[in-house]
Amino acid sequence: MNRPVSIPAFAPTLMAAALLGVFGSARAEDEPPPPPESSVTVGAGLLSGSDADRALFGQYNGLRTHSASGLLGFQYRRRDDETGTSLRLEGSDLLGSLRELELGWKKPGDWKFSVSYGETLREEPNRASTGADLHLKRSKVGVALMKTLGPQLQLDVSLSSENKDGLRLFGIGMNCPSAVAPGCGVTTGTQIGWAVLMLPEPVNANHSQIEARLSYAGEKLHLSAGYYGSFYQNHFGSLSPNVPGTLNNALGTPLPLAPGLQAILNQPVALPPDNQAHQIDLSGRYSFTPTTHLNFKLSHAQALQNDDFAGAGFAGAPAGVSNLGGRVDTTLAQVGLSARPWAKLTLQAKLRYEDTDDSTPIALYNVEDTETYTNRRLPSTKLRGQLQAHYQFSSDYRGTLGAEVESIDRGVFTATSAAAGITALRQKTDETTVRAELRRRMNEQLSGAVSVSRSRRDGSNWLRDNSGTGVTEVPDAFDPSTGFARGIFMPTLADRQRDKLRLQADWQPSDELSLQLSAQHGIDRFSTPSVYGVQTSGMDHLDLDASYALSERWSLTGNLNYGTETLRQARPDAAALAYDNTSSGFGVGITGKATSTIQVGANLSHLDDRSTYAQALDTTADGASAALLAATGGLPDIIFRQTTLKLFGIYTLDKQSDLRLDLGYQRSTWSDWSWSYNGVPFTYSDGTVVGQSVRQRVGFVGLRYTYRWQ
Repeated sequence: MNRPVSIPAFAPTLMAAALLGVFGSARAEDEPPPPPESSVTVGAGLLSGSDADRALFGQYNGLRTHSASGLLGFQYRRRDDETGTSLRLEGSDLLGSLRELELGWKKPGDWKFSVSYGETLREEPNRASTGADLHLKRSKVGVALMKTLGPQLQLDVSLSSENKDGLRLFGIGMNCPSAVAPGCGVTTGTQIGWAVLMLPEPVNANHSQIEARLSYAGEKLHLSAGYYGSFYQNHFGSLSPNVPGTLNNALGTPLPLAPGLQAILNQPVALPPDNQAHQIDLSGRYSFTPTTHLNFKLSHAQALQNDDFAGAGFAGAPAGVSNLGGRVDTTLAQVGLSARPWAKLTLQAKLRYEDTDDSTPIALYNVEDTETYTNRRLPSTKLRGQLQAHYQFSSDYRGTLGAEVESIDRGVFTATSAAAGITALRQKTDETTVRAELRRRMNEQLSGAVSVSRSRRDGSNWLRDNSGTGVTEVPDAFDPSTGFARGIFMPTLADRQRDKLRLQADWQPSDELSLQLSAQHGIDRFSTPSVYGVQTSGMDHLDLDASYALSERWSLTGNLNYGTETLRQARPDAAALAYDNTSSGFGVGITGKATSTIQVGANLSHLDDRSTYAQALDTTADGASAALLAATGGLPDIIFRQTTLKLFGIYTLDKQSDLRLDLGYQRSTWSDWSWSYNGVPFTYSDGTVVGQSVRQRVGFVGLRYTYRWQ
């Protein structure tokens, strides 16, 4: 596939290719197909602006550090009508950072073979004052083979290996004193008891995958048996910081570190360990009748993590323990039935069982002062059942009713472990969901649908963590004597009611104009024994799409969208937070043929995203918190705005060649207090500054020539 060096949206899409294949001009059955088309594309592009201006624009296309780029791509296709084989060789972006090569060779109905190579690059938008080149480059090789073993059997095998290299934005920090380091000194006028440091993560890893599948297709029975293997190897096991004895305080003044802080900051930091996973599965489908079908799936997966602690740079492991010995086995069984007992009624049922067995050995890994705790096993058993019925009341009305029940058992809590940051745990949760939908065709031009759903989740009694001596079940968590009224409970375990409403409409008042509308509303209400923690969350979203054919040569498209997300939560002795995110945008485009040889198009889009953090003090907050909120007014908004203009023109030189010109302009503004506020960038304790330009502008011009032959 040819990929221009322009903004990705300028390129032809796979959808366009698919539509061309489906709706292309028909040929007489006895007319032989024309020879496959080959092509070569060359071109060049120029970019305006500096490296800072292209931080967002060049995040994924490899164009941030280059003001000029070249384009080379090709498609070579050949078919041998005598043997029935065909050859395909494609290359795209061969002069850039996203180059792709693929060779495909096949004999339809018999075998197929392909080899591919691809590269991707991600540039970190934020730049570090240290000069660290924060980027990740991926290079992937893949091989795939398909062979039919008879009229009913087919074998598919694929292998891939991906290398990932570079530096990723990362860091460490510590605030003394702490429960994990009670001897660490506090901050005073002569010493620093906290630090935040940028520590880029070196990345040099490989992820290899293999998949094999044998499929059988009979008259009524279809079966598929497969194996999947994943192998991850990280050449770096840990980071070894080298933190000096003096760092800057909050005002930028160099001061010595408090006793114990330097030793903590210089501890090795674990990176993702080597691991592997294996899965075997068997799935199938049986047709009892043309309208009654049974499908099923059985699978077993095993994940292993045996990376050596010493080899990764860690000393002081528990006696006799050289690696985690992690092992998690997951067994899945699923069965589904669909039937149409009569023409207007369709029934569907599904039952899914998933058991996760964590058999990782238990050892004393965690130390807090004189207390020690082990790791924690995370087993679980999930059971989910679904029922759904569709009924066609008439040619204009169709209704759907559905129900779903899900039960999760998280197993017995590891008694020698401890849970920090939360008040209590829960072993079991049960959730029931009901939904209904009605679709109606009002007339030939207008149709719509409305759907509603409600789900309720509750569970077993809460379990109080006893910090290394197990848990205690609390029969009445709302009893004031439990102390839970000021606790923090995990939203994923809390009682919750979720309500959703969705509306859809499709209106085509004329052959030239069509409109599509989609609106959604959802809200979650959480209930726990505490007045703190997450209380509610919600979302609203509205989309409007339109297309208008001005003539046979010209067409207009447009879209509007608006959405909000909300979250309400509170912390004891601190602040109540009302988080609101509002996102809106629009896009308008026009394409057409100015003459028989010239095609042009333009697209203008705008995005506006704002996150607001409204804060109010809890009644138990201290005077210092009140003074801080009064002085600062709370957290400022995070705002992102982006406007993009794209223009293109295609001039057909002859039946075999054309020229394409792309023009683009993108303007972005980014205001994020976590990285910069009022023009002052975030500064780490060693003076390192990381950030990006608040305002970014970049222009683009690209010209490419394509030649085709058969």
